[in-house]
Amino acid sequence: MIEICFRYLNALIPKFVVLVAFPMVIPLAGALAQGQQTSTSKIAIQDVLNKRCVVCHGCYDAPCQLKLSSPDGWVRGASKTKVYDSTRLDDAPMTRLGVDARAVPEWRQKDFFAVADSNKGPSVLEQLLRAGRNNDFTLGAALPDRLNISPLRKNSCPMPSEIGDYLDDHPLGGMPFATAPLPEADYQRLLSWAMDGAPSDETATVLPKTTLDHIETIEAFLNNGQLKSKLSARYIYEHLFLAHLHLEGDTSRTFFRLIRSRTPAGEPPDEIASRRPFDDPGGDFSYRLVPLNDTILHKEHIVYEIGPKRLERYRDLFLESDWEIDALPPYSIDAGGNPLSTFRAIPARSRYQFLLDDALYFVRSFIRGPVCYGQVAVNVIEDRFWVAFLAPDADLSVTDPAYLDEAIPILELPLAKVEGKISDRLKSFLTLGPIKYQELRQAHYAAKAAQNGGPTYQDIWGGDGNNIDARLTVFRNFSSASVVPGFSGAVPETAWVIDFPLFERIYYNLVAGFDVFGNVEHQLTTRIYMDSLRREGERNFLAFLPRDLRDPLHESWYQGPLVSLVDRWKERKLDTSSPTGIGFQTGQPKSEFLTELLKIEPRLWPVADPINRCSADQCATNETIEGRLRPLAATPAPFAKFLPDIALLLVETDAATKVFTLVHDKAHSNVAFIFNEDLRRDPENDSLTVLPGQFSSYPNFIFKVPDTKVSAFVDAVKGIRTQREYLSVVERFGIRRTDPDFWSMLDLAQASLNAQDTLQAGLLDINRYRDPKPLDPIERLFEYTFSVD
Repeated sequence: MIEICFRYLNALIPKFVVLVAFPMVIPLAGALAQGQQTSTSKIAIQDVLNKRCVVCHGCYDAPCQLKLSSPDGWVRGASKTKVYDSTRLDDAPMTRLGVDARAVPEWRQKDFFAVADSNKGPSVLEQLLRAGRNNDFTLGAALPDRLNISPLRKNSCPMPSEIGDYLDDHPLGGMPFATAPLPEADYQRLLSWAMDGAPSDETATVLPKTTLDHIETIEAFLNNGQLKSKLSARYIYEHLFLAHLHLEGDTSRTFFRLIRSRTPAGEPPDEIASRRPFDDPGGDFSYRLVPLNDTILHKEHIVYEIGPKRLERYRDLFLESDWEIDALPPYSIDAGGNPLSTFRAIPARSRYQFLLDDALYFVRSFIRGPVCYGQVAVNVIEDRFWVAFLAPDADLSVTDPAYLDEAIPILELPLAKVEGKISDRLKSFLTLGPIKYQELRQAHYAAKAAQNGGPTYQDIWGGDGNNIDARLTVFRNFSSASVVPGFSGAVPETAWVIDFPLFERIYYNLVAGFDVFGNVEHQLTTRIYMDSLRREGERNFLAFLPRDLRDPLHESWYQGPLVSLVDRWKERKLDTSSPTGIGFQTGQPKSEFLTELLKIEPRLWPVADPINRCSADQCATNETIEGRLRPLAATPAPFAKFLPDIALLLVETDAATKVFTLVHDKAHSNVAFIFNEDLRRDPENDSLTVLPGQFSSYPNFIFKVPDTKVSAFVDAVKGIRTQREYLSVVERFGIRRTDPDFWSMLDLAQASLNAQDTLQAGLLDINRYRDPKPLDPIERLFEYTFSVD
């Protein structure tokens, strides 16, 4: 243990400046960031909980629903009921912390049980901590496969009366689960806290007067009684209910949520716990801003700035534009199922510009948020693709009200409840509706192309000269996804062009209308409908390319005999007759089009990617770490299929540690089906994208490499052709869960993320940090037999 502590301290000392500049603790809203009086013991325990416990116990996929990100979470306790259940036929009771129950007795009625009660002997927390201390792992060795981490691993969730039997049956089941021992100081602090009954030391939140004044102004704007203001406020709320609101000009990490409250401003908020933001509130309500009181988790952290400038923008978009309304639309599932109809009184240009102003936030909301496991949902997209947006002046839904009026009846989303078998109405959502809209849109845009010669670069939104959100890259990593501004990596296989109807429907399908507690039918229809929306974005992109390229490119994305049958069922033939208005200059129109989009506003986005996509005068040089890593991004990459989805590479230099993200881009014959993704994998065409810094909430593995060994690491990775060779790289450079450096390296990665962007930073999650599986005897024999000349 002494050796482990010294190694831990040695790893941290060179990073002292970084850790002091942005300490590891992610303060509770209402703690230091707000200037409230908080006890030293509370700061210390929440800091330790964040670094050692919340990294697994923070979201809906937290084992046993035990959330340790706030006192409310550990007092609520744990539950044997799973949030993620793809087989349930009925909606599950909602268990949103701080929303669906307010006091411990209410949680006990929802079958949550205590884990911190020490009145009748050692609590569940204490016993699990002690058991974890006794885990007999060989430090740095591979974990037994039964202990390796899987996001949906089977959870035992022992109640206090069952904890003894659990530990007898699972002697290696202590906490933290399947990791190296905790640093001694952290273990003793957690154990002492658990033995004391897990005290919370809560104190009242005290907000500065300037903050209160800003909140009062925002609430007054949103609660204006005029009909025009009410509909605008509803539209804003339904799009910001997941946002972590940050006040303009505030230098602290203080964030708020926008809620519907039964009480008006000036009284304690009383949140209406509706399942969806467009559900009937059941009476009068007020929009209120309430502080976030949990640890900020990166996977839930979707930041949206609000304040005087934002309110002025709202006035310009919504209140001063030319429209009127005689009556407000109703609240209902049907209303949420067709937002284009519900809010049709508000000009489409205003609504689309509202989305474009913060395109990164809205696309990020498709991906982040409290829904923290989504393999079935995110396998509807490619592993990496680029996104651009149709310019408002080129969007017929904005410029031609008659077109939008014609489209609205067939743009309903599959949100309505359906009892029993899938009804004819639901079938129309999933097949007839999308097909009819394809036909309508294609006919109208073909007529437009016949008049003006086809779409050009000017038809792609350029960010109004100052908005980097106009170009985005989406990464999908099996059960999670991420989005970053700009075009990252090599030119991808696919790209999307999003227009207003598509943007709005994706948002309501995946965010406003999605219910993680919903039944299997809801989850299934959400996924199937998203398949149609993905195809729509791809078709919009293809319309900019030469006519003779569209079909071959589309077919390359959808390979396989079964997919062609599905296309006949839910797709209409591509438009290969309408012209493009672009005169392409090279023999690679797809690459030419996408890279030219970056040149429209070169001040906003780098045209080249010096590691993954560069020309002779724009490549990272071998004198830099980036240049030495560049061979990993070359294709073909036969080694990539052995690597984890997301790996962090920590390169240690004399000055500091530089962090890179190694992204495993998995190739597929198609992404048209929900199940059996492995049958559609094309691992021989996998590739690797190398990016400076971090963007993913879920590191799957960490490699630590001295600056002097970067080339050796690159050569070793490029030489991987078997699982044995990958394991050899892991032994040289990898940080397993049992490695003595595991916790210090995780701290270092977290500190680097904090320093990268203070406002956007949040706690990383190690639920998907999985050790490479060791070879069993049969695999070893197989590799030996077929790898010897």
